[in-house]
Amino acid sequence: MSTAPAAKVKWGVLGAGWLVQTATGAAIHHAAGAQLTATGARDIARAEATGAVRAYDNYQDVLDDLEVEAVYICLSNEAHLPWIRACIAAGKHVLCEKPMVLTEADAALVFAEADAAGVLLVEAVWSRWHPRMRRIVELASSGSLGEITNYVATFSFDGVAPDNYRLSPDHGGGALYDVGIYPLHAMFALLPAVESVTVLGVDQRRNDQGVDLTTIADLTWGGTTRASITGSFVMPESQVLTVIGTEGAVRVADNEAFATYQKPTELWVDGHLETFPSTNAYQVMFEEVSARIRGANGWLLPHRDSLRVARTVDSLL
Repeated sequence: MSTAPAAKVKWGVLGAGWLVQTATGAAIHHAAGAQLTATGARDIARAEATGAVRAYDNYQDVLDDLEVEAVYICLSNEAHLPWIRACIAAGKHVLCEKPMVLTEADAALVFAEADAAGVLLVEAVWSRWHPRMRRIVELASSGSLGEITNYVATFSFDGVAPDNYRLSPDHGGGALYDVGIYPLHAMFALLPAVESVTVLGVDQRRNDQGVDLTTIADLTWGGTTRASITGSFVMPESQVLTVIGTEGAVRVADNEAFATYQKPTELWVDGHLETFPSTNAYQVMFEEVSARIRGANGWLLPHRDSLRVARTVDSLL
C-alpha cells in the first residue's frame, strides 16, 4: 500500500528585502515540501513580488493567516526578538535569519518559549546546510582530524552603504553580527565538547556610532588551542577556512567558505581535493526544516550551537 506524500509546509515570510527577493523567496518556491503561502512587508509591492499566494502590507497579518504553519523572519537584527516571540505566541514554527537574537540571554529565552509552545525555532545560518560544510563537520566529528588545534576563518568585504542598517546600533548592526558569526558557527560545529572559549585578544575598529566595522578575535579552549576569527565590512573580500588537527587538516580551496551559492565547490582534505556539486544551501535549509516539521528526518542547527555562538559574541562586544 502506497503512502501519500506529506502536505507541503505552508510558509509565511516576514520581510521582503534584498535577500528574500534575490535568494530565499525563490528557495522556498523550489524547496521540496514547502509552499510560500504569505509574505508581509511594509511595501505591498515588494511582498507581491515574492510570488506568495497572499501578500500583506504588514507582518502581523502573516501571523494571523490561519494557513501559515511556519514563519521565516528576514528583518533587521533588532526586530528578530519581538517577532520570534510573536510567532511562537501564534503557534508558528520559526526559522530566523542570523543572528537569531543579539544576546545569549535572549536566545535562551526564546528557545525556552518555543519548547514550551511545542514549536520549532531554528537559526538560519544557511552555510551550515551546505554539503561542503557538512563534510567538514563530519570529518571533525568522526575523529579523522584528531583533536582540533588551530582554526582560522575570515569573512570580510569592503563596502557597506552609509545608510545601511548594518552600520546602525539601533538596528543591531556590526560586522561581528553580520559576517563574523559565520566563522563562529563553523568553529563550534567542530567542537562538540567545548562549551565556551576564552578570549585571548580582540581588535576592533568601530564607526562614530560605536558599531564594529571590523572584529578580529584570538580565542582558545583547552589551554593550548588557538582560533583566529575575522569579520569585517572594511577589509578586502575574504572567506577563508582552515582547520588543523592532530591527525589531519582541511582547507577550503576557494575564497567563498561561507557564502558559496549555486556553484560547484572544493575542499582540500590532507592534500587531497574533494569536490561538491552546485548547491543552493538556502533551498536545502527550507527542505530540511520542512521535513522536520512534518515529522521526517531533517537536519536542524542545534540550539546549543546558537547559544554557544551568542555567548561568544557577548564576550566580544
